[in-house]
Amino acid sequence: MRMSMGRVGRHLLGLAVAGLTLATGGSAFAELGQPEPWEWHLQGSGSPVMDNIVWFHNFLSVLIIVITLFVLALLVIVVVKFNSRANPVPSRTTHNTLIEVVWTLVPVLILVGIAVPSFRLLFLELDVPKADLTIKATGKQWYWSYAYPDNGKFEFDSLMAQDKQPRLLGVDNEMVVPVNKVVRVQVTGADVIHAFALPAFGVKIDAIPGRLNETWFKATKTGMFYGQCSELCGKDHAFMPIAIRVVNDQEFASWVEAAKKKYASGGTSTYASAAGPTQ
Repeated sequence: MRMSMGRVGRHLLGLAVAGLTLATGGSAFAELGQPEPWEWHLQGSGSPVMDNIVWFHNFLSVLIIVITLFVLALLVIVVVKFNSRANPVPSRTTHNTLIEVVWTLVPVLILVGIAVPSFRLLFLELDVPKADLTIKATGKQWYWSYAYPDNGKFEFDSLMAQDKQPRLLGVDNEMVVPVNKVVRVQVTGADVIHAFALPAFGVKIDAIPGRLNETWFKATKTGMFYGQCSELCGKDHAFMPIAIRVVNDQEFASWVEAAKKKYASGGTSTYASAAGPTQ
């Protein structure tokens, strides 16, 4: 059965509206700090660095769309106006100084316009400000260990938990940090190269054995944020999640006091919650 043009138009309009709704409201259904099904955009920002990454991404997207549409328009003009039927006598012009200057200068200006915010973003990511808290993250096969040298020098392991959600991201012991505080993360590897990556914080840095790398973040929202090792490190690379719980100052102080006792002997079988000790 043939579908009428009107029905085709209505179906296309419905698909367009659905797509626009998904594009504008998709992030509203995403849970904070973790990926979502059919995700096509960046995770919601939870730090100033990620705010800048999102801005730079959107800026480049607009720039690319404008350039693509401009080139498409030129191609359409050439096809329509300069085909043999519409223009039987082609021009013999071999040089045009103005056009040659424009097509040299405009790409240079575009690249400079991209380079300036790019360098600013790189500087923001690499220049670690004065830290309120330092945490050492050590990548191991195949889990993470976190040490708090500023808060009692305790250390614990963080392994993927089979019975916790979200799947493949939940861990037994989460890294806990206070909100709106600059957290310096010192990253290294104990065996092979790993990578410490938190999409919502705009953090991704290699954990290399024998080398201490530094990165930082300042969480601007409370809640759970998830990442993963993003360097192929062996057979259980896919089961090496990173979980960070961001809490207020009072909850963080309570967690630190509980963690000092729980991890004083180096044991990592207990779970230190930001809300306080659990039994």
